[in-house]
Amino acid sequence: MSNINWKSSILNYKEDMKSAINNLENGKSRIALVVDDKDKLIGTITDGDIRRAILANLPMDSKLKEFMKDQPVCIDSEKNKDDILRLMREKDILQVPILDKNKKVVGLETLNHLLEGKKIDNPVFIMAGGFGTRLAPLTDETPKPLLKIGSKPILERILLKFIDAGFHKFYISTHFMADKIKEYFNDGSDWNISIKYIHEDQPLGTGGSLGLLPKSEIDLPLVMMNGDLLSEVNFVELLRYHYEKKGMVTMCVSQYELQIPYGVVVKDEHKFIKIDEKPSKKFFINAGIYVVDPSVVSGVDGSSYLDMPTLLNEISLKNLPVNIFPIHEYWLDVGQLSDFNKAKEDVKNQD
Repeated sequence: MSNINWKSSILNYKEDMKSAINNLENGKSRIALVVDDKDKLIGTITDGDIRRAILANLPMDSKLKEFMKDQPVCIDSEKNKDDILRLMREKDILQVPILDKNKKVVGLETLNHLLEGKKIDNPVFIMAGGFGTRLAPLTDETPKPLLKIGSKPILERILLKFIDAGFHKFYISTHFMADKIKEYFNDGSDWNISIKYIHEDQPLGTGGSLGLLPKSEIDLPLVMMNGDLLSEVNFVELLRYHYEKKGMVTMCVSQYELQIPYGVVVKDEHKFIKIDEKPSKKFFINAGIYVVDPSVVSGVDGSSYLDMPTLLNEISLKNLPVNIFPIHEYWLDVGQLSDFNKAKEDVKNQD
């Protein structure tokens, strides 16, 4: 029924969260099918299940049964593609396992496969106006977004990820060496997309540049991203999450683990309790990727400096919803030479 390689999505229930993340990141279907020792389907795991587990601070060695969906929507193998598409729309799901009469998986269908080639009309706004001073001398003659990681500039790699997901309407903010960026990408026609440039005469910050966008053209939630990031984040899932949670802004966050290189003393006033040897603590950090409601864009005047953290704080103080979207996929901020070198290593076998 489907040409999707569903067998690569199978996981035994005894495996853990790390295995599930690897399965999702390496597969095309964005779902893991959890089976018992008799190969019967007992649950499914999607991006959303992983992200909820991360937000709940479940450790990476958590077994699949702790966070999988144990009553997934399925369909029997006698149904046709129209039946599957109808079920997906009714249940608002992106994937559906196909089972035989013994509850064993015999196929898998995804909405992306059924609607292959469908474009996403939400605009994309990429920040590419920074000076890249921490990457000097590489940025003395080349703007940071045009520095090559492997065979392609950073900004081209970002664009290609969006294009692969179906996006086609792009805005790029420029300031430093703007002409070189415009000369490389032009109007986007070489990639079968549309690119318009938003030039900052003076740096306005990641939030302030929103005010320069043609507000009449921004009538759908806008995906916004810093132009010095490499990430495998699922933009389609990010948009779906934004619509589902009904926020003014959705901010992507990445987990950052900080380990204290000493034994930490636990005490009760003057009494010694124990020593925690080299403990670690996890934090959620701003990943520089957002989905922004059109009303937020229209509320930024574009005449003064405004960074995104300040804008998010202002929105939150008005009791308007700002949601977070935890990313488990590859993410790297190419801000320093060490990051730049790491990025080159990471993509070495991709081109």
